Amino acid sequence: MNRGVIHVDESPIPLEQCRRYLPNWLKRFLPIRGGRAEDHHGKGMFGFTVFLLSESIVFLSFIFTYIALRLTHSRTWLPPGVSGPELSTFVIINTVVLLSSSFVIQPAENFLKRGRLVKFRWLWLMTICMGTYFLIGQGIEWSHLDFRLSTGLVGSTFYVLTGFHGLHVLTGVILQIIMLIRSLIPGNYNKGHFGASATTLFWHFVDIVWVFLFSLLYLWQA
Repeated sequence: MNRGVIHVDESPIPLEQCRRYLPNWLKRFLPIRGGRAEDHHGKGMFGFTVFLLSESIVFLSFIFTYIALRLTHSRTWLPPGVSGPELSTFVIINTVVLLSSSFVIQPAENFLKRGRLVKFRWLWLMTICMGTYFLIGQGIEWSHLDFRLSTGLVGSTFYVLTGFHGLHVLTGVILQIIMLIRSLIPGNYNKGHFGASATTLFWHFVDIVWVFLFSLLYLWQA
């Protein structure tokens, strides 16, 4: 295959013209001029971005359902004897750890691009530990709550939202472990680092979603 081949951009939306006005950090998620034949990273990141957009629709459906239920059941939201999720110091620390991990995984990816594998591994491992800390913390919080999945709307919506998000955090940690193991294979990242870039993007997505869930579940008081 001729490595200079460029696929014709037949999209009804002039992506290449729109691309000129985007910031540099966003341009990497769009294929260039319809996608160059050899631009596997660009096309892969574009496809993965579309996947995350579809995931965001699922989260948005849950979030809007929660808002609608809260607004229509404001007086009966908390059953008698149930205090609901509390904004405790423990929850705040857990949130800070998760959100801070985005500022760790991004430099890790940058080091990988520059071929500095040792620093990449240490920062990547730190992100894994931070994500695991969040999952353990969430499990501890669940065990101390005074309501369960079957406790009215507050229980069903809380556990569905946090559980679905926790599943994504677990997926992100597993992906990070896989990328870390792959970094131990000599020359594995010489031809590209799509896996690490996609995992980093996925982790940023998980953190952004938690900002919304944290605001709804803990900051929005009855």
